[in-house]
Amino acid sequence: MKLANYPFVSLLISFLYIQEIQAQNFTGQQKALISSINGAYKSKKITSKEYAKLLEEQEIIKNTILKAQADGFMAPDEKNRIHSKLTRARKRLAKYKTNREIY
Repeated sequence: MKLANYPFVSLLISFLYIQEIQAQNFTGQQKALISSINGAYKSKKITSKEYAKLLEEQEIIKNTILKAQADGFMAPDEKNRIHSKLTRARKRLAKYKTNREIY
């Protein structure tokens, strides 16, 4: 029995494989964001107070990801919540980098 004889089954398997590849990698996104935060702090684009706030926010995001992965299944609302936290953190980093306040 070949899968080629059943085009619907082979199409479904390939679709599921593509979905698995394109799944959101929240931990990878968070690691990239943390490295961006560290780079901005080392190049003096953000202050130490802003740096501390951003790292605290990253800890909250990390805990949210761990809670969502605890049962082995991420519900869509959990994914949306994590995605919005990461987006908010990226926007906050961009805002902190461009403000020209002197402390």
